[in-house]
Amino acid sequence: MACTAVVLCATGLLGGTATAAYADPKPGEKRDAQQGAERGRDSAEASLKHLEDVRKKIDDLYRKAEKATDAYNGAKEQVELQQKEIVKLARNIDRTQQRLADLKRQAGALASAQYRGGGMPSEAKLMLGADSGAFLDDATLVRKAQQAAKGVITQLSRTKGELEGYSQAATDRWERLEANRKKKESARRDIKKKIEAAKKLESRLAAKEKDRLKKLEDERAFLTQQKWLDSGVLEEISNKASRFGKRAISFATEQIGKDYVWGAEGPDTFDCSGLTLRAWQAGGTTIPRTSQEQWRQLHRVAIKDMRPGDLIIYFSDASHVGMYIGDGAIVHAPRPGRQVTITGAGSMPILGVVRPDAESDRGADR
Repeated sequence: MACTAVVLCATGLLGGTATAAYADPKPGEKRDAQQGAERGRDSAEASLKHLEDVRKKIDDLYRKAEKATDAYNGAKEQVELQQKEIVKLARNIDRTQQRLADLKRQAGALASAQYRGGGMPSEAKLMLGADSGAFLDDATLVRKAQQAAKGVITQLSRTKGELEGYSQAATDRWERLEANRKKKESARRDIKKKIEAAKKLESRLAAKEKDRLKKLEDERAFLTQQKWLDSGVLEEISNKASRFGKRAISFATEQIGKDYVWGAEGPDTFDCSGLTLRAWQAGGTTIPRTSQEQWRQLHRVAIKDMRPGDLIIYFSDASHVGMYIGDGAIVHAPRPGRQVTITGAGSMPILGVVRPDAESDRGADR
């Protein structure tokens, strides 16, 4: 008990009892203590400033990586589309070449027939014929033969033109395919470079600093969300989802806890637009692959008119997307090193809102 009392007195937990046991500090000691406290405060502030700078750098790197991810996903989608178009063109070319070969055989047969006739014009043969009835029959046959020959020549010319057109289209597709492949690889390198730089910055931090960094991110998101809520925005927003939206939300929330991986579309990992893509496929609607195309192509609604299931597009370059689930919250795949989670809808700068099932609404109205 005596030892405990000494410890409690020394730590100041007994208040006045502790001060009674010791004499007042001398002026020099008091000054040293004040300076020590100031140095401690300065060190803490410097540490906090350093962490805030690191947070900003990491956030900026991941934002740029996410933008590059959108470029990668877009180029990947174009590559897949162009590959399908090239396969289709190749089939058309093959069919056209076969048709061309058949027409050439027909043209060859006509030429052989003319050769066997001694090269004499059909009109002369008719004039030399003795039987008038046979003459008329021959005239009819000649006209038919001439029409058939013209038809073969016309088809031959048209088929050659089609073949040239398909060949040129295939060449153009290949050139675009290669351009998009290069774009995709460039985006891939850019993403890896930025993610590695962000991870390197994070790896330099001690465990306590990493925890503090996470808290700084959460605090920043909380303050931004609180400011959004304080605007009274939720007073007008509906919490009623469409039946398709409910399915999409159900899928998205079932993915909570799965890792973010750039370019991933599930089932085990996702990037931000990969999650919304799969969620809305589960809801019965196919939407564009990237957040930028989702913003560009889907029906836009005002924030006050949004409902659960709608997609909120973030940042001025439309590089991030989350799904609104009601009560001021979204489900989203945040960034590398994080998992699919729920956060405040206003925790990031909102560009706008899009509705994937707007066509269903119009159909219901009709």
